[in-house]
Amino acid sequence: MEENAKSNNGDERQDGKQKNSRRKQQYQTADCAYYGLLKEFAHENRRNPTKEESILWAFLQHRQLGVRFRRQHIIGQFIVDFCCLSVKLVIEVDGGYHQLPGQQFSDEERAAWLQSQGFTVIRFTNDQILSDPDAVARAIQKEVEVLQNAQGEDS
Repeated sequence: MEENAKSNNGDERQDGKQKNSRRKQQYQTADCAYYGLLKEFAHENRRNPTKEESILWAFLQHRQLGVRFRRQHIIGQFIVDFCCLSVKLVIEVDGGYHQLPGQQFSDEERAAWLQSQGFTVIRFTNDQILSDPDAVARAIQKEVEVLQNAQGEDS
């Protein structure tokens, strides 16, 4: 037992299995002060997606792009529509109210904060998703590949 404890350098648990420290970091994206309220909103949004979100989720779920996406994920004080933590990609679906001047400013501030946290933010309108979902899917696939390649170069 003592030998096992000595060899435990933080990457291994007492039972000899590797810890997944990366996994732990992925869940530490929410602002603790707002988490309870945001969690309720996110849960409600997942239960009642828009038509456009449902279309997009059908493409993103089940690792169809080789990476895991989450929907209605909390990052800081925000709930993003879709997020892939492994490549730090946020996808937002913009309905009609996103065209209002006050909302556009809010969206820009939110995107700037997410980018300051290392996330890439891409946006699609409801019309884009409804009229050409394949083009939206290709654009997301391309962005995932670009981000994965960038990670490979950083390693």
